[in-house]
Amino acid sequence: MNLSFLSGVTAHVASLVQLGVAATAFAVILAAPAAAQSDAVAAALRDRVKLAIQSSTDYAAPIHAAIEKHYQDRSFEPMWHRDGRRTDKATVLLAALRDLTADGLEPEDYDVSTAEKLLDSQAATDHARAEFLLTRALVLAAADLSTGRVNANALDKDMSPVQRKPDYAVLLRDGAAHADPKAFFDTLMPQGVQYPALKKALAEWREKARTVRYTTVPPVTGLLKPGAVDERIAVIRKRLAETEPDVPAPGPQGPNHYDDALVAAVKRYQEQHNLSVDGVIGGKTVFSLNIPIEERVQQVVVNLDRRRWAAEIPGDRFVMINAADYSMYFFDEGKIAFRSKVIVGTPKDQTPEITSTLVNFQTNPYWTVPSSIAGEEYLPVLRRDPYALQKSNMRIFADWSSDTELDPASVDWSSVNPKAFPYRIRQEPGAGNALGYIFFGFQNKYGIYMHDTASRFLFGEGSRNFSHGCIRLQNPFDFVEAAFKSADMKTRVAAAATSGRQATFAFAKPISIHVTYQTVFADEAGKVHFRDDVYGRDRKVFAAMKRARALEKRSS
Repeated sequence: MNLSFLSGVTAHVASLVQLGVAATAFAVILAAPAAAQSDAVAAALRDRVKLAIQSSTDYAAPIHAAIEKHYQDRSFEPMWHRDGRRTDKATVLLAALRDLTADGLEPEDYDVSTAEKLLDSQAATDHARAEFLLTRALVLAAADLSTGRVNANALDKDMSPVQRKPDYAVLLRDGAAHADPKAFFDTLMPQGVQYPALKKALAEWREKARTVRYTTVPPVTGLLKPGAVDERIAVIRKRLAETEPDVPAPGPQGPNHYDDALVAAVKRYQEQHNLSVDGVIGGKTVFSLNIPIEERVQQVVVNLDRRRWAAEIPGDRFVMINAADYSMYFFDEGKIAFRSKVIVGTPKDQTPEITSTLVNFQTNPYWTVPSSIAGEEYLPVLRRDPYALQKSNMRIFADWSSDTELDPASVDWSSVNPKAFPYRIRQEPGAGNALGYIFFGFQNKYGIYMHDTASRFLFGEGSRNFSHGCIRLQNPFDFVEAAFKSADMKTRVAAAATSGRQATFAFAKPISIHVTYQTVFADEAGKVHFRDDVYGRDRKVFAAMKRARALEKRSS
């Protein structure tokens, strides 16, 4: 700066003061360069926002529109710069964005490094770009924390959760008004016990990934049962100790003896990972033990995002089914009133993620076999023996709209196309009916429902993915008692069921039902449990989270 110019200005101001002119003239003269710089930044910011609007992708268009409106209302006055320097709030925002790694989010998804570099530039265009990037980062991070990083409904045909939609204008308004961006972000995270527990688990498993090298358990041929002596026992003990608490040292019979203390540790591991809790080490337990730490980290990251998709507690009275956990919980007045094991769909016929409402249920339902099952599973049986289905109390009708029953022997089953099965197969009510004694229907596009089952022995399995997609409930009569808060109602429904009577019962109030897929979750004590990603959905969500967002169209 020209010091002779300043000394001249000072002398001029002194003479003005002597003449009675306000000394603030000095400040006005010195502020002129800063005002010119602010005007240049505002003009460059206006151009940068206009460019973003013009080149917005469909996804980014509402975000950029909210940013444009926000700056128009403030005449494009910068939020993150003042007098050519970054504000303290800008520094806090950058730190808060970096801290999002604890939530399984990536700071560079919000252009943190680029924005920080531009903040300290002296060029007005760089200041404008930094201003725009930081404001967009604030909006994107707020939206991700409050509604999720990915669009869940676009990832898989069987994923239709009710995902909250962000209001970008409101998020920007509230974030800009909040004095502390970190505190603002904290207000957006899901409330309740699950989210903090998963954040803690993410930190713990990242530390394990950094410090622990897994011992690989060799394949087990046959089963290792309590009391066995095998050299693989020492390997399993070492592997458990690497990631699990309270794994005992070998007993007096040596490291290769599968003693009671190690059996207890294996059972704790099996319970935490929803394996058959029998202390027997087979292929499924070994497979689970050999899942890489990095994959566990990815699972936690994905399930944190799942928690952000919707409210953690969706009301006072609802059913929550976790297909990954094979479990069903009924909450009434905010507390667990009933819980049960369930059977869900196979990896081929997956149980979808649904939100719907239970209004009523029916005893002694018919089961109308879906045409896909009829063609794929029952047609080969009919080709071998036309009367085979009658042994299972099934009847065959001419088509889906009439009640004209067919003699199975009158049909040339060898000529029927399994992909376009034209006949209707219906199983009559009774003890052997595939739907059991009770059918709980709810509206959804998949044709999925919850029901009783005749195959109750399958509830003894750890992994219970055996159905064609529908949800089999282990204790339906107990659920009725909990839903009505009445043992008499349970007795009444059970009497109708066992008598063979078809009857429809309405719930006193509709019950919302949420079918989810959560492979990592905390129990009531805060202990985190892992489940296998049998449907492969975690991998799809994680891949979507890693993909860069297309915010602006590329110029051709």
